[in-house]
Amino acid sequence: MNPRPLFLTAIVAVASVLALSVRISQGETTMKSTNAEKVTVRLVGPDGQPGPAVQESPVVKTDAEWRAQLGEDSYRILRAKGTERPFCGTLLDNKKQGIYYCKGCDLPLFSSKSKFQSGTGWPSFFQPFAKENITEIRDVSHGMVRVEILCTRCEGHLGHVFPDGPPPTNLRYCLNSESLTFRE
Repeated sequence: MNPRPLFLTAIVAVASVLALSVRISQGETTMKSTNAEKVTVRLVGPDGQPGPAVQESPVVKTDAEWRAQLGEDSYRILRAKGTERPFCGTLLDNKKQGIYYCKGCDLPLFSSKSKFQSGTGWPSFFQPFAKENITEIRDVSHGMVRVEILCTRCEGHLGHVFPDGPPPTNLRYCLNSESLTFRE
């Protein structure tokens, strides 16, 4: 493996963290990389399906507030972009009907109707509850090129999406149980 791209990635990551630290220390109230005042999301409608698109304020908290709300395990996943060990997540074998919500901001992310057994060790879905509720970004960490998925409202790390899922989308949204809350 060529160490140079990984080294450059590390420099960019450190620069991003330093820039964020400066903005926080200067009292900025938003940490959204786009500096958007509103995000477009879809909430659960009365029929249990995605409702109309609505504009909402992003959920922004201090590091201490996130730690207090989430606890160390969920904080490590949602805010520090960690990954839980395969076959250990509490929602991997959940077969109940319902909706999986972001543990950070309670945005509906995935329906049990799109969950499938991928054999990978993480809860997997072939489509999100509403495409607006998931943000996809290029992830070049760990010497790989992947597509990271984030919660649109709080920018919490959820996992990654891969092009090896079942029809009709042929996508596999691979999630960390620690980033989700399930409700029937």
